Amino acid sequence: MALRTPEQYVESLRDGRTVYYRGERVADVTEHPELGSAVRHAALEYASAQDPAHADLTTYPDAAGTRQSRYWKLPEGPDDLLRRHALIDHGTRVGHGVFLIIKEIGSDFLFAHTIVSHQMQEALKAPYFERLRAYHRHVEQHDLAVAVAQTDVKGDRALGPSEQEHPDYYVRVVDRQKDGIVVRGAKAHTTSSVAANELVCIPTRAMTEADRDYAVAFAVPMNTKGVKLIASPFSMTGPSRFHHPVSAEHKMVETLTVLDDVFVPWDRVFLCGESPYAGALALGFVQFHRFTAVSYKIPHIDLMIGSAMLAAEANGIEKAGHVREKLSRLIAWRETVRGLTAAAAYECRRMAPGVAVPNPVTTNIAKQYFAEQYHVMAQKVQDIAGGLLVTGPAEEDLTAPETKGYVERYLGGKKGFGATNRLRIMNLIRDLLASDFGGYNEVLSIHAEGSLEAQKLTILREFDAAKSRGFAAQCANLGA
Repeated sequence: MALRTPEQYVESLRDGRTVYYRGERVADVTEHPELGSAVRHAALEYASAQDPAHADLTTYPDAAGTRQSRYWKLPEGPDDLLRRHALIDHGTRVGHGVFLIIKEIGSDFLFAHTIVSHQMQEALKAPYFERLRAYHRHVEQHDLAVAVAQTDVKGDRALGPSEQEHPDYYVRVVDRQKDGIVVRGAKAHTTSSVAANELVCIPTRAMTEADRDYAVAFAVPMNTKGVKLIASPFSMTGPSRFHHPVSAEHKMVETLTVLDDVFVPWDRVFLCGESPYAGALALGFVQFHRFTAVSYKIPHIDLMIGSAMLAAEANGIEKAGHVREKLSRLIAWRETVRGLTAAAAYECRRMAPGVAVPNPVTTNIAKQYFAEQYHVMAQKVQDIAGGLLVTGPAEEDLTAPETKGYVERYLGGKKGFGATNRLRIMNLIRDLLASDFGGYNEVLSIHAEGSLEAQKLTILREFDAAKSRGFAAQCANLGA
């Protein structure tokens, strides 16, 4: 099987998985009134791959000539990374600015662990490289949706995994058996797990030898016994497309992912006790995942720029100096993130066995700059739009005989912008920047794919400081 249809994908989620929402067990995530919208959003990934107009972007021919999802192709150089950037950008636009993240994050793991498992094979003669390659083929040939759970719940963050008062604040191996391992613990904010076929768990940090039971990576089907998903309600809005033009139909769902003594067969175990490689896998994953992140941020910025322009026109202030200044700052923000993302692809690092890694310094600068500027830029869009973002009338007031006339008479804008269209523009901005969904986007900009501090640490670690320091020492005539 390759390139499943959206219908085949949705049907595959009716597998008896254990999902809870607001304290109740969900019988079928595809039919749930709120979680179902996240499934339909993720299904756009599969619909997009069926579109002949975008076949060269969304698919590629494998060694046998079969068209496969391009997400699963190992990047071998700048061209592959730039195509991946374009693919993620395209998918996010199909999702009206909301990341689809149903194959993207799984492939980030596969690429990173191809490198790490190869290193382990060379140094330890460990079997993980062949296991990883077999799993990669399985995912590609069945066109699976994959969620990655990396962030442990952590408990006391000043302590390491083995130092915690509660031994399960980090996912750990509790039993090693002939046929596999048993794992226990929980992972926080696992994105789109309710809409995925497979769950991949990887370490969240470097480990010491005392932490060897926590140095574990594996994959299981989402309906595996003991896997329990507790879905967060906090990105949910309402069903009205008038009030919520994006989030009524497009959303990601996060879960607290509980692993209640889950059995994992050995052929799906990719790290088990090799503590020195836990940090390498954690870091390698985010090097790819942050490139994915900055690729999907640009369509969201475009929505902010475009909605600000429409609001300025509707309000009749598009030629005002302060508005033009704000728009120029928004555009500069977008182009800086875009340029850094392209540079990260062009200046990639090639790692054995032939995998191109986006330049980690440039990638992390792009992600850090996006995140640090997000709230500043949201303020500029809100300032251009005005207070009607949060004081406008309801959708029903546009049709009720008693209120319709007043709304149409008093809330029109510049000629050509009647009350209904002006309110639609305001509702788009509110949905993005001043709603529950908007708050979700704000926190996402800071913490998704790693915090600001994580990016700073990576920039300091990966930058070639010796070259700069040596140049300065030369110019200072040190040692002369």
